[in-house]
Amino acid sequence: MTQDTILTNARLILTDGDRAGTVCVRDGQIAEIDDGISRAAGALDCEGDFLCPGLIEVHTDNLERHLSPRPKVNWPHRAAILAHDRELAGTGITTVFDAIRVGFVVDEASSGVGKYARTVADEIAALRKVQALKISHHLHLRAEVCSTSLLEELAEFGPQDRVGIVSLMDHTPGQRQFTDLSKYEDYSRGKSGMSKDSFRRHVDRLHALRARVGTHHEAGVVAAAARYGATLASHDDTTEEQVHVSKAHGVTLAEFPTTVAAANTCHDLGIATIMGAPNLVRGGSHSGNVAARDLAALDRLDILSSDYVPASLLIGAIQLGQLWGNLAKGIATVTATPAQSVRLADRGKIAVGHRADLVQFRVVDDAVMIRAVWSGGRRVA
Repeated sequence: MTQDTILTNARLILTDGDRAGTVCVRDGQIAEIDDGISRAAGALDCEGDFLCPGLIEVHTDNLERHLSPRPKVNWPHRAAILAHDRELAGTGITTVFDAIRVGFVVDEASSGVGKYARTVADEIAALRKVQALKISHHLHLRAEVCSTSLLEELAEFGPQDRVGIVSLMDHTPGQRQFTDLSKYEDYSRGKSGMSKDSFRRHVDRLHALRARVGTHHEAGVVAAAARYGATLASHDDTTEEQVHVSKAHGVTLAEFPTTVAAANTCHDLGIATIMGAPNLVRGGSHSGNVAARDLAALDRLDILSSDYVPASLLIGAIQLGQLWGNLAKGIATVTATPAQSVRLADRGKIAVGHRADLVQFRVVDDAVMIRAVWSGGRRVA
């Protein structure tokens, strides 16, 4: 006989607002939603805490941080995946699109980094098969246009791999995220320890490579996303022209547009804008690009990503709710809107028939305290 889980005396964050109520979970799904407090035996008292849908993370570098915790240090993959999975569960993330890079250039600036996506994807799948993962994992292939191995790596994936997002990345120095070449120099030399002369040679090689393969690689990424059935995203659009090119490719998600002009054009063309929660929480971009808060004030921010700080996702959503005077709208940027954008119709809302992915939390002063997390009806944190 199925044992119901009843969560009562909660402040439910629904699509149209928040209200006191009770949620009944059965067979991994939300079976009932009621107003008021349940007196049923065994009901779990949420003590007036908020209860929101499980968070959906569409872009995080967190797995790569676990795979390589220090430059030139490679951690055992399965241990890294499991640690990443547990960390996300503890921050309220119940669905993640693990960002894995495809496309590398091996030279003196690469610190020995090479292709790894296919191997890691297989290991995630193997852990999922034996039910070792606490949350729902999908793939986000970050396709680096300015590279040598891109098309070869894309060919290793297919529709069976749960590739939900493919992002067109172009980190050629002097444009997009690194329009300011001095910031790119600080980033690259700080990461790899290159000399100034080595850095200049590295930049020259990348410019030559981009000129030779860029257009062909862009077409290959667009074709691969269609073959996988994945959502296509752009990355670091800076100009109106770049956004129009993205639209022509079939892009529906814009990751981290770097200017207000790019974000405005995304809005006009119906492309959802993703901004980093760390940018919002810190009050600005670490790369000197447009602040997430400025786009939010213009109503040009649709989805938040934790990017490199998993715990920032819920904090950022609550800050957006405070900025907009609408907590449900803020929470939607990390639940309902990303679910819709990646075509996951079974989650992202507290609604009957949806997956029982739920987060119980309270806010004390400026601190967000997660009290419990359920993924598919199973408590995972």
